[in-house]
Amino acid sequence: MGDGLVFAFALADCGFQLFMAVYFLITLSDLECDYLNAASCCSRLNKLVLPELIGIGLTCIIFLFTWHWFVFLLNAPLLGILLYRYLHIPSGNIGMYDPTEIHNRRQLQTHMKECMAKTAYHVIFFFIYLYCLVYSLVVTSSAE
Repeated sequence: MGDGLVFAFALADCGFQLFMAVYFLITLSDLECDYLNAASCCSRLNKLVLPELIGIGLTCIIFLFTWHWFVFLLNAPLLGILLYRYLHIPSGNIGMYDPTEIHNRRQLQTHMKECMAKTAYHVIFFFIYLYCLVYSLVVTSSAE
């Protein structure tokens, strides 16, 4: 698999992840302003947790198998954090976002901060992947 194709996939996946992070942020802010109730907000967000995890995991696996170690190591902490949170959902909760506990112990503000951090992370990596894509295409075209 060529580097251009790898970084094109990573760029598309990062764009999708960025869209999802912004959607999470908007949905949580709607819950904070009482435009949504907790049950509908959490059901919307819990539907997207697994696709987010799969997208980041697939990108990490592709970087690992194509010998892009540095980019893999930059993406691995986010995958590790999301995987840990997904695998350690407390028993009795319906998902990572639970409507009965989202207002307890300032969890809503914590989730909002996490979404803002993920949004910043994906914006930064969007431009890193864009640069790597353009660079790999220029190097490939100049080698021919």
